[in-house]
Amino acid sequence: MVKDLFERIQDNKGPLGKWASQAEGYYVFPKLEGELGPRMQFHGKNILNWSLNDYLGLANHPEVRQADTDAAIQFGAAYPMGARMMSGHTTYHEQLENELAEFVMKESAYLLNFGYQGMVSIIDALVTKNDIIVYDVDSHACIIDGVRLHMGKRFTYKHNDLESMEKNLHRATKMAEETGGGILFITEGVFGMRGQQGKLKEIAELKKKYNFRLLVDDAHGFGTLGKTGAGAGEEQGVQDQIDVYFSTFAKSMANIGAFVAADKTVIDYLKYNLRSQMFAKALPMIQTIGSLKRLELLRKSSAIKDKLWENVNALQNGLKEKGFNIGDTNTCITPVYLEGSIPEAMVMVNDLRENYGIFLSIVVYPVIPKGIILLRMIPTASHTLEDINETLTAFEAIREKLTNGTYKEIAERTTVDVS
Repeated sequence: MVKDLFERIQDNKGPLGKWASQAEGYYVFPKLEGELGPRMQFHGKNILNWSLNDYLGLANHPEVRQADTDAAIQFGAAYPMGARMMSGHTTYHEQLENELAEFVMKESAYLLNFGYQGMVSIIDALVTKNDIIVYDVDSHACIIDGVRLHMGKRFTYKHNDLESMEKNLHRATKMAEETGGGILFITEGVFGMRGQQGKLKEIAELKKKYNFRLLVDDAHGFGTLGKTGAGAGEEQGVQDQIDVYFSTFAKSMANIGAFVAADKTVIDYLKYNLRSQMFAKALPMIQTIGSLKRLELLRKSSAIKDKLWENVNALQNGLKEKGFNIGDTNTCITPVYLEGSIPEAMVMVNDLRENYGIFLSIVVYPVIPKGIILLRMIPTASHTLEDINETLTAFEAIREKLTNGTYKEIAERTTVDVS
């Protein structure tokens, strides 16, 4: 008997979907309204927002808004039509690729419509069934999904663990000798949940002992790390050791799109083999020209990045001084670790949003261990010291309610009102 395909969907809505009736519209799929920035509207109330990846505050920069507007007026939303290989190629796309390659100190670059699908497709294009992939167990979902397409062997190493890296490189080397393939090593420049940089310098040292190529997803490092903003590789002095550099426009560039950069031979290969780009409409001119303006602002002034880091240091130092555990972040991403249950976490977030006017991301089990609540904040260049002080005061108040059992008591006797 053939089952109805949708029978499973009715019975199992997935690890997140099962909470939809209680969480949707408030804890997940929330509606933030108003102009993008530190102060927005949520459920009709003004809130202080720590959940936007607009690191450099470019989303509402007047020059950026003007460039986006001018491009929309001149070209509309449709131009160019078709895939790059067929009819969607322009000099603006080439210009952006050339400027991105120069900025991240690579020979060549190629534009991608989206970061997620781009990374999936890059991995798929770079390896064959004879090749071996070695990647960090805490890799972003786009890396994991790209690896899933791989028909050959793959090994995960413990997060940022050098001993585990080398152990798995040794296993991969033996396997590659049998298959006649190569090794692709994948890590992130910045791990987006806890804010640690990938150990790129140490990984580069392993190249002296093992024969592999290094692919780095630097979505959170591009624009925020390094003297010029070229990312985690520049920050650690090993940008030249990254064989394939990837980043998205969705963070520091406050836009849609992404790019991959490498030696010209590699990029030329990817241009003709990246299925996600070969069979997709070209990046629209609004995003392409808009990204040229954003990159110009990144290049010509360090003031924006300096302001970002002024805010990052003020927030992170303030949290540490008040006894909060922010882990071992060494990037802009600011996690705060507290102890509590999922129901306590829901009450606490409701309290933060309704009574303190603070909106941030919350992470609980199964993403992190049971009994831990992770409050994740993204400081930007647009935040102020007043925003930071307001948040520190609120955090002291919610910590007191968490430790004295107030949130536990509320969670046990009532359902959080998210109407």
